[in-house]
Amino acid sequence: EDIDAGLTQGLNMPMGMLTLCDLVGLDTALNVANAFYEQTKDPIYAPPTLLQKMVAAGWLGRKTGKGFYEYK
Repeated sequence: EDIDAGLTQGLNMPMGMLTLCDLVGLDTALNVANAFYEQTKDPIYAPPTLLQKMVAAGWLGRKTGKGFYEYK
C-alpha cells in the first residue's frame, strides 16, 4: 500500500503500479515482463521472482481475489 500511495500521491499517477498489476492480472504482467526480457535479453527486464511465484500460486489479482492485495 505504501508503494502505491507513493506513486499516486508523490508522482500524481492515477493508479499505483501494484493496483494496476492486480487489475490487468498478474499473469498478464508476467507475460509482458517475459516479452520485454525476450526482446532485450537485458537482465533489468527479467521477470521478478516474486511475480513468478505469485502467478505459480494462482494469485492473479482481482480475477482470483488475491494478488498484491486481497479482494472480496
